[in-house]
Parts: sequence; structure tokens; C-alpha cells
Amino acid sequence: MRNAGHSELIVRSKRVFTSEDGVDEPRELAFYVRDGRIVSIGEPERVIAEAPSGVPVTDYGDRFICPGFHDAHLHFFHTAVGCSPYMLMYMGKSEEDLVERAVEFARNLPADAWVVTQGWRDYRWTPRQHPNKRSLDRAFPDRPCAMYSGDGHTLWLNSAALDALGVTPDTEPPAGGRFDTFENGELTGIAHEAAAMQLLPRCLEWLGEERIAEAYAQQMQRMAAQGITSMCDMSLMPMPGCDFIRDDVYDKLQEEGCLCVRAHLFPTLLDDQSRLFELQRRYEGNELLSAPGFKQFFDGVSSEHTAFLTEPYSNSRFPGDRGRLTIPAERMRELVLAAAKAGEPVRIHVIGDGAIHAALDIFEEARERFGAPTHGHNTLEHLENLLAEDIDRLRELDVVASSQPCHITLDPGGPERDLGEDRAQIMWPFSTYEQRGIRQAFGTDSPITVINSMHVIYTAVTRQDPQSRWPEGGWHADEKISAASAIRNYTLGSAYAAGDEKNLGSLEVGKYADFIVLDQDLTAIDPQEILDTQVLATYLGGTCVFER
Repeated sequence: MRNAGHSELIVRSKRVFTSEDGVDEPRELAFYVRDGRIVSIGEPERVIAEAPSGVPVTDYGDRFICPGFHDAHLHFFHTAVGCSPYMLMYMGKSEEDLVERAVEFARNLPADAWVVTQGWRDYRWTPRQHPNKRSLDRAFPDRPCAMYSGDGHTLWLNSAALDALGVTPDTEPPAGGRFDTFENGELTGIAHEAAAMQLLPRCLEWLGEERIAEAYAQQMQRMAAQGITSMCDMSLMPMPGCDFIRDDVYDKLQEEGCLCVRAHLFPTLLDDQSRLFELQRRYEGNELLSAPGFKQFFDGVSSEHTAFLTEPYSNSRFPGDRGRLTIPAERMRELVLAAAKAGEPVRIHVIGDGAIHAALDIFEEARERFGAPTHGHNTLEHLENLLAEDIDRLRELDVVASSQPCHITLDPGGPERDLGEDRAQIMWPFSTYEQRGIRQAFGTDSPITVINSMHVIYTAVTRQDPQSRWPEGGWHADEKISAASAIRNYTLGSAYAAGDEKNLGSLEVGKYADFIVLDQDLTAIDPQEILDTQVLATYLGGTCVFER
């Protein structure tokens, strides 16, 4: 797949959904594309008549056309490697089941490879129990093994891996992380939060650039087949070091003409902001690669009781169990204010209501002192469990709510178990956001959930799991939104989160001609038919990068 070039063409259809605010119905339109952008759009006969003679016209009849989807939050390194032959993506039915599958998987690995898996969720195992290194040691007594959790916040290692990494009971975990131990003080092999994130890059050093580049190129082609034309690659490291934003690999692929998705890179916000500024300098004027802002972590996840709450968890594991911030609030304040002074937006991982509230307080102070970012918008990522009074603050502070619809059904019964019925009422409130005028962005958080564009739309519209169709009628069905709204969030809303709404997210004059052709009108079909919808073609800058 070559980098998208610049084509000149006219596209028309009876069902064009532009994703513009306030326009919820597809219309019969044509648009003229030149030099990768939309030059004119409107009534087909007029657009064709006003274009230079000889410009080819592609007539899609009554096929549905909309802007390309934009995954507003994913971790592309882990997504690409996880879909390669070098990592096993599997949750397992139990600890024993996952270990057995890992043994089978390891037989085909290169001799220099670690055994790496991603996806385990002990709270969905039978029996439900936290794993430890002993089962891995029996299966892999000499080969390093690293099992990355499905929520992306925990690492399960065997003794060979701990030895290779130099981790001992005396090793001091980084701030915001911890190592679990048995009663005798011996390491269990479980590393949480910052400790897991610090070790993970070292568990994957054996891959090398060529294997990673190959995985990246293949994953981009799979995304084009899903109708995804843009993505936000989010840092996974809340500390100095490898942030898993592999700009070196992106650069290599662009030089080789293998980029078919626009990538917006968000490195970690640190005291030293030079990484972002160097990326911005390098990618100035680059149509496919950009670095719009920073990313930081403020808490963990509810299922592990590491999301920070204002009140204790309903199923508290100890008195006062309400999670904790990954970095102190004052430290986050210092970082965000420094970014605001430089005019840069920040995207913060927040899941618990306590973390969300504290982040909004910081954004409010930053706005009062330095005004809005020079470009882009401050954004909260995930924001699953909100305080009711904080919803309107999102609009008042011009903060984008970046959600991943498929998180809704990732842990059936989990919100009620961890937070209780009352707090579960205000989770992923898509309809409420819309009614309150809050800008939303959609993504997958891949590899936490799979990259499947129809899954994103379906779950937002039905509040049901795309595989089991659970629960009947939808989880908290009053927060369902229309397909038109879901598409807008997944296109224009995501462009806002990327700070590039002037170029992306809707079919308007002056914007990139990034669009897709579907075999069904998502705004008109029964929601249960969304999952059967196929992408027929994907265009990036007016060039077809995928055709079924």
C-alpha cells in the first residue's frame, strides 16, 4: 500500500452524510476533489458543471458515503504487534487455560523471542483469581514470559523475565506503581500501573525495528479496510523513557510510501517538553503525520480498584478503598499549567470521578491563567464514572469527552459490582453529553478493545455488546444515541480531539477528501443491522487506499 497521492475526481451519491453539526440526514450530493482536498460540494449537476471538463466522475448510486472514521484513542504499537505473529492476544477462560495456550503459541516463535501475551482479565476467569509467576515458571522455566493484562495496567511475569529485567524484592517501583509479593516477601510476578508500564518496553526490545515496521504497515491496511482514515496514537508511559510512540517507524514507513492512515502522535507530558516540540517541527506541513499535543495518566481502572474515586468502592477490599492518583494532583497541575503556558493541549487518562473532578479543576485554572490552547482542545480520556455536577463543566471549559463505546460491555456487571447501582447510572452518558452540548470523540483504546468500526457505532447506538448482543434493550438504554450522532462523534468529534477539525472530520470545502463508502445507510437501517455493514471503499486525500 503506497502513501495516498493527490487525485482529481468528482464523487457523487444519493446518500452522502457530511458529519457537519446539525445535519443528521444523508443527502444527494457530489464533491469535487483536487490536490487531496474538497474544492466544492453540493447539488451534483452544479458541482459537475463547474468542475473542469474531463474530471472523472465516480457515481456510487445510493451507496452511503461519510467521512473516514477517526480512532481518537488507541495505542498503535501494541495494536500492531498484537495482531502480528509475535504476540498472543487472548484473555483465557482461566489462568491454566491461558498458560496452556501460551505454551502452544510459543512453539512457533523465533528463538530470540520472549513469550508475550495480552488480554488476560482475572475478574472474568473461572475461578476468579489473581495469577502469579508459579504457573508460568512451570510452563516456561528458562524462557522469559510477560503477560500483559486486558485493561493495559498490569503485567504478569515469570521468574526468568524478572531475572532478565533485574527485578528483585528490593527493587523500588516507580511512583504510581507497585510490585505484589507473597506473605514471605517473595515477588508474585505481578507489576501494577507505572511499574508495569516501565517494564513492558524492555520485554519487547527483542522485536527490533524491521518486525515492528512490518506489523505497523499490515495493521494500517487492516484499518483502511475498516474505513479508518485517521488515528490518535496515545502515549502509554506516564514517566520518562519509551512512550511507545514510534515516530521512527512512522518515518520509515512514510519514506517507503506505506502510510495509508493519518497518524496524530501524543507523547507523554513531562517537565522536558522538547519531544513534542521536536515532533511538531519535524512534521510541520506533513499531511499524514502530526503531533498535536500531550498525554498524561491520572489514575488507573475500576476493575483493579486503581481508578480514583471520591467515595470508596462498593466492594471495598480494605477500609477507605477508593483507588489513588498515579501522580499527585499538585504534580499534574504543574505539568498541565506548563503545557498551557506553551499553548499546548493535554489529554488526560481519567476514569474515576475523583480523578475527573481534579483534572477539571486543573483545566479550569489553566484556562483562567493562560486561555484556551493555541491549537486543539484539552481532552479527558475514558472518563467513565462522573460526578453529576462535572458534566456541564466539560462544556464550560471546552473540554472534549473522549470515550470508547465498546468499554461499556467489556466487564458485564463490573460497574455495579465495583461502584454500585447509583454511580453506575452516570457512566458513558452519551445522550446526556449530546443534550448538554458537549463535544464527544470516539475510539477503541485498542488493544483494550478490538479495532472494528462497526462495533464502535453499534455499541454507541444500542448500548449492547457487539458479540453477545447483551443486555437486551441496552445497558442504561436512556443514554443511547442515533447512528448520525455516533458517526459524527467518530469523525468530526475525533478531529476535535486531534486538534485538526479544520482539516478533518466532515465533508466540507477545504478539508481533506478522506471518506468511505458503505453498502448500507447507517442512519436508516435497524440498529441490529449495523454489524452486517461492510466498507466498500476507503479514500485518503481522494486516493482509494482500500476497495472491497
